[in-house]
Amino acid sequence: MRVILVLNVGSSSLKCAIFDADNGSGPLRRHADATPSLTPRARLDRALDALLVRDDRIVAVGHRLVHGGPSYSAATLLTRAVRADLDRLIPLAPEHLPSELAFIDVIGEMFPTVPQLGCFDTAFHSGLPDRARHFALPRHFAEEGIVRYGFHGLSYESVLETLRATGGVPRRLVMAHLGSGASLVAVLDGRSIDTTMGLTPTGGVPMGTRSGDLDPGVLLHLMRARGLTVDELDLAVNQHGGLLGLSGTTSDMRELLVRESDDSRAAEAVGTFCYHIAKTVGSYAAALGGLDALVFTGGIGEHAATIRARVCESLAWLDLRIDADANAGNATCISAVASAVKVLVIPANEERSVARAVRRILADTSTVMNDDGP
Repeated sequence: MRVILVLNVGSSSLKCAIFDADNGSGPLRRHADATPSLTPRARLDRALDALLVRDDRIVAVGHRLVHGGPSYSAATLLTRAVRADLDRLIPLAPEHLPSELAFIDVIGEMFPTVPQLGCFDTAFHSGLPDRARHFALPRHFAEEGIVRYGFHGLSYESVLETLRATGGVPRRLVMAHLGSGASLVAVLDGRSIDTTMGLTPTGGVPMGTRSGDLDPGVLLHLMRARGLTVDELDLAVNQHGGLLGLSGTTSDMRELLVRESDDSRAAEAVGTFCYHIAKTVGSYAAALGGLDALVFTGGIGEHAATIRARVCESLAWLDLRIDADANAGNATCISAVASAVKVLVIPANEERSVARAVRRILADTSTVMNDDGP
């Protein structure tokens, strides 16, 4: 069987899967690795052994890439020129892109004749209207690519695939990808019209260790009054902020929910997280002219019934109601029968979205045959 190898590389994690290259079934097998102390080559060797895949069966490798910048708004064959160009995007996603690009390079060394394709999280949001894409800054910044890109696009696309296969995509839809990284998107007629993350994955709602949106004056004040360097600010907003910063103890939502009854800071962290999510859903309902469905996905979205309940309680003004038993059981549909808004829990499957895009590009054999090499 010919297979597609899909790599989903995080700042420290590695998720791999293999898919049948010739039909939509799968994944055939998955593997997860959290040993960043090993080299990318050693981690890939271990993954291929776990996936039980022979080298000669791999016909293409698909990579989830966090940032595509202004140039890459669709899945792209990773030619030598494209790979070299991606280095310039590292400042936009310094926690993710270096690891992702390192694995591209190792695959190129291991399988020099196998085509590699990049699937970008930002591509899902490439059609954002200017009113959502542009920051209120001097115009030349937008012309230089300083705009809202949005992220978690492969997660959102996988949710839409599930909706299309199980009854259709609601016209006015909000999806909430809630995990250590968290974002929301407003979708009208199947297209992203606004999303919380911006130029980088730091913006939006508070996350595990990321601050989310800030008054820009906070950063200016910390630079001027405290003398913080750019690197120190980076740590504050990306590594020491969010749930970790608010609680002072942990970024893990499971631990915070256990501690909140006895720890006021843990309770504040959980409450802040839910507040900003509910506030964003409300603002997106205004942007969409109403709301037909709300989807929770991501690790917290799929498994934390308490968080879903608290968010939805704050949205009762939208005539949104959940079924407590269905929510506690992590059912697919958790809205009450009388709810005006359908509320769903749909697992994200980013690897499947990558495999789907790779199959589509492989079907155009001329694209691969006329390329200048992986």
